[in-house]
Amino acid sequence: MAAGTMNITGMIVPVEARAAVRRSVAGITPEFYFQKTIDNSRLVKISDPQRRREIRMFSASVLALFLLMMFYAWQHFSSIEYGYRIEAQKAERDRLTEMNRTLKLEAASLRDPGRIDTLARQMGLESPEPGQVIQMNPDDTAAPVMARATPVAVITAR
Repeated sequence: MAAGTMNITGMIVPVEARAAVRRSVAGITPEFYFQKTIDNSRLVKISDPQRRREIRMFSASVLALFLLMMFYAWQHFSSIEYGYRIEAQKAERDRLTEMNRTLKLEAASLRDPGRIDTLARQMGLESPEPGQVIQMNPDDTAAPVMARATPVAVITAR
């Protein structure tokens, strides 16, 4: 084939040779493509039971794997959530322990006899005189009684 000639009538040329022809013709391609209509309307697909079984087995195994992965993820995230809850409870316990310690210290400072004596003197109270204080002993029945409970009369509303 000469470089300047072009053969358009039904050429069958290998791919390497076609590239050389395309370059020599300067953009005109010597190939022609014809549309071929194919009618597949009469074709019927035959179901293959073995292929269907393979698809079902594959789907079941993928589903089982998915369920296992979801169960693992659920356990993992639950353990992380429980860890956060435990840490929050520990922080709350530490806070309450510290508050309990401060309340015990405050109660001890409020029970201080020197503080109570100072407050009593500021209110105008004085120390009791000898003989003013009567000791109550539950074992001694002959001791004087300071107070006695009397039965209460119940009045019903009409």
